[in-house]
Amino acid sequence: MTFSFVSLALAEDQGAPAKPANTTPSAEQAGEPKPDARAHEGVWKPIAAVLGGVRLPEDAVKAITLKVTDGNYEVTIEGELLPDKGTCTIDTTTSPKRMTIKGTDGPNRGKTFLAIYEMKDAVSMRVCYDLSGTEFPKEFKAPKGTQLYLVGYRRQKEQPEEKAAPK
Repeated sequence: MTFSFVSLALAEDQGAPAKPANTTPSAEQAGEPKPDARAHEGVWKPIAAVLGGVRLPEDAVKAITLKVTDGNYEVTIEGELLPDKGTCTIDTTTSPKRMTIKGTDGPNRGKTFLAIYEMKDAVSMRVCYDLSGTEFPKEFKAPKGTQLYLVGYRRQKEQPEEKAAPK
């Protein structure tokens, strides 16, 4: 999946005392994304998944890898020829936080999925996707008869990129 980040609006605090001239602005004041706006980036493996009330088999779950970098995503499934690639817009101002996922290449090209997510800690993320693309899920559940897909992910250590052989 590819993720693009929603711009964060900065609110001025009218009642705050003036800062000394030599004070360096915080990342938020400088217009940079809040730290949690990028917390979901990295390589993730599902540890469990439920689609429309049905728990996915362990072998199917283990075959999936999600990589999120710089507003882009890529999902690979062992044995599949084409990865799923696209963009993801993150909205950290809502509760729960939201993702808008748009497929650009692969099996989900041209499709939009709406999702909610939460980071349990630095290595655990939970995402609930609405595969119909009609609305953001309201809670982290995937009941029978829905197109909701609930996944628990565990962060993986990234493998160093293979260096090209010298020519």
